[in-house]
Amino acid sequence: DFFRRQKVRSLWTTPMSSLSGADDSDEHDPLETLEVESNSNSHKAPADQLQQAQTIEIIEKALHKLPQRQRQAFLLRYWEEMDVAEAAAVMGCSEGSVKTHCSRATHALAVLLKDKGISL
Repeated sequence: DFFRRQKVRSLWTTPMSSLSGADDSDEHDPLETLEVESNSNSHKAPADQLQQAQTIEIIEKALHKLPQRQRQAFLLRYWEEMDVAEAAAVMGCSEGSVKTHCSRATHALAVLLKDKGISL
């Protein structure tokens, strides 16, 4: 589970980290950095800022298109960094269900984002 979680997390956070241009510290949350940078006076070109904002909006919309249980499992496991047992306790289901929902969410997000021209 640990290695699979690291693989999926790096799949999702590495591209978002490159969007933000932030350092590679372990305590780095790409979404928080992107929100802060969008409100700050950064030295990025306006076209780059627009593209970054549009990409984040596409990702957020793709997350909202997922079924509720898949979205919940995905966010708990990969954004909140909970392990399978913690996510299962929060969701009130078995650990196997959490793994299934995460797998389905990952595949569905990949398809939704690929259709919008975002490849990870």
